Amino acid sequence: MMSAFERTELLLGQNSTKTLSQAHVAVFGAGGVGGGAIEVLARAGIGSVTVIDNDFVSQSNLNRQLLALTLNVGQNKAEAAKNRILSINPDANVTALEMFYLPENAAEIDLSSFDYIIDAIDTVSAKLELIERATALGVPIITALGCGNKLDPTRFEVTDISKTHTDPLARILRKELKKRGIMHLKVLYSSEPAMQPLVNIPQEGGRRTTPGSVPWVPPVAGFIMAGEVVKALLIEK
Repeated sequence: MMSAFERTELLLGQNSTKTLSQAHVAVFGAGGVGGGAIEVLARAGIGSVTVIDNDFVSQSNLNRQLLALTLNVGQNKAEAAKNRILSINPDANVTALEMFYLPENAAEIDLSSFDYIIDAIDTVSAKLELIERATALGVPIITALGCGNKLDPTRFEVTDISKTHTDPLARILRKELKKRGIMHLKVLYSSEPAMQPLVNIPQEGGRRTTPGSVPWVPPVAGFIMAGEVVKALLIEK
């Protein structure tokens, strides 16, 4: 009988399926970037996946988020991720945590139980908390930087945060992480300058404008991040 992962084994080796099936990866944030990462983890045969997100699928997600379908608008994104993963790999062990990860509730999640963490969170304070805790525990983590207002996915690259430029979020994180004694961090970032949106759509309360996005950018960022994780898990084993 054909294996769902036999084409992967042709490139990664016969033992890759077993190794990946024993791995536990956490994805913080199941939006455009996180959803792309989740797709790769499911199709690569990662055995255990924990998804953390308290947001719900909305109509505005349909243009770019792989987890968003007209059939699941209104569903929690972590639950949508669980359904998606199990529809691809029924043998996966998936935990959906409907929560907004913040410094106040960070202790509720045991980061040491993960073999790798994918940070696709939007909130700076949450990113910093996650990075600091993961680093202290020695848990590998890869962090997504700004992916909004961009059109060219070929400008994405994985590098150390100390080597980034152009990205305003990278600048903030470098400064804040330095205060915490963290000088190095694996990140996915784009060297493409952010575009200025042609139309402004105020968010609730009018505090800031919504970043623009296209279908071919955020998911690719997630694909690249998850690919890095899969390769790292195989090298470590």
